[in-house]
Amino acid sequence: MAERTNIGFFGLRNAGKSSLVNKITNQEMSLVSDVKGTTTDPVKKSMELLPLGPVTIIDTPGFDDEGTLGEMRVRKTREVLAVCDIAVLVTEDSKLRPIEEELLTLIKDRGIPYVIGRSKTDLDGQGAQTAQNTADSGDNRPAVESVLPVSAKDGTGIEALKERLAHAMEGREKQTRLLADLLNPGETVVLVIPIDTAAPKGRLILPQQEAIRDILDAGAISIVTPVESIPDTLGRLKAAPDLVVTDSQAFGRVMQLVPADMPLTSFSILMARYKGFLNEALKGAEAIDTLQDGAKVLISEGCTHHRQCEDIGTVKLPAWLRKHTGKELDLTFTSGHGFPEDLTEYDIIIHCGACMLHDREVRNRMRLAEAAGVPFTNYGMAIAHMNGILARSVEPVLTRRKG
Repeated sequence: MAERTNIGFFGLRNAGKSSLVNKITNQEMSLVSDVKGTTTDPVKKSMELLPLGPVTIIDTPGFDDEGTLGEMRVRKTREVLAVCDIAVLVTEDSKLRPIEEELLTLIKDRGIPYVIGRSKTDLDGQGAQTAQNTADSGDNRPAVESVLPVSAKDGTGIEALKERLAHAMEGREKQTRLLADLLNPGETVVLVIPIDTAAPKGRLILPQQEAIRDILDAGAISIVTPVESIPDTLGRLKAAPDLVVTDSQAFGRVMQLVPADMPLTSFSILMARYKGFLNEALKGAEAIDTLQDGAKVLISEGCTHHRQCEDIGTVKLPAWLRKHTGKELDLTFTSGHGFPEDLTEYDIIIHCGACMLHDREVRNRMRLAEAAGVPFTNYGMAIAHMNGILARSVEPVLTRRKG
C-alpha cells in the first residue's frame, strides 16, 4: 500500500463522488444514495490503472458535512488529502461554489495534480459538451481545459477520466530507489538481518524484502546473514563486500564485527533517503544530545503490531535514549495512522523507518514537526548517533553513485 499511487475523490455531499468511484473500479465499493452524507468514512479500493500502475482509489466524505460528526468526517477527508498523489474534485455545477474553491485551494497548495469532474451530466444533457468555467486567473476558478464532464449513469467521460488519471503523474515519478541506484552490476551487498523474538515469524519485514529485490534489479549480489554469523560470512568472501546493510537495532553489535574500512549503513537510513527526509533526520538525530530531564519524546511507528518483550520502539529505543542522555524522559508512543496534529509539546520526534507509510504521509508528518519547530529523525539515525557511527553509516548513502 505504501508504494501505490493514492487517488482521492473529493467534493461536497451528494456530488456524485461515490457513484464515480464505483464506476471507475467496476465495483459497488461505496454506498450510493440521494441522502446527503451517505459516505461517513474514507473507503479504499486497490486496483491497476495502466500505464500508471497499482493505485488506491479513495472515496471521501463530503467536505461540507455538518454537526459534530460532520466535523469529524471533514477532518478525515483532510487526512486523506494529506496522503494523496492525485485528486479528483467532483462538482455538480459548471462554476465552483466557495467551499469547493476552498477545497481546490487546499489541493493546489499541496502541489497535488488534479482533475475536476463535472458529474451527473446525464441529468442536463450536457454530457457531450465541455463545461464552461471562468479561467484560472488567481481566484481559484478552474481552467476550462481542466474540467471534464462525467456521468456514472450513462458512462460519459469515464474512460477519459481514467486516461487523465493514468497520465497525471507523468514527469513526477519517484526517481530514488531504496538501494538499486547506489549499486553497480556485480557488486556484493551483505544484508544483516537479526532473528530474535521480535522478528516476524516465517518472513522478512518489508525493507529487507525491498533491499533484496533492489539488489537483484541492479545486477548485484545479495548475501543475507544473521548478526552472529557476520565473521564467518565475511571470511568466506574472496573480496570484501561493497556495502553492508544492517537492521538498526543491531548497530551496536554489527559495528564491532564489520571492519571500519567497510561501507556500513542501515535499512532505516536507506528508508529515510527513499522517503525523502534524510537531511532532516540527520539534523534531528543530533538534537538527542540536547534533551534534558523531563523532555517530551514522541516515538512513532507507521504500522500496528503486537508488542513483544524485545520491541524496538517501546523497549530497546527508550532504554538506549535514557542510557545515552542520562536523563529521565517523558515518552509518548503512537502507531499506525494515529499521529498528533499538534506537536508543539514535544522536544523531539523519533519515527520508525516508515516502510508501511505512503511518502506523502511521511512528509506531512515531517512538515508538521517542522512547523512546530520540533526536531524529526528516525530509528536508524537515532541509533547510529547514539552508537557514535552516524557519520560512517550515512557516508555510503551520500557518496555512493551508480557507475
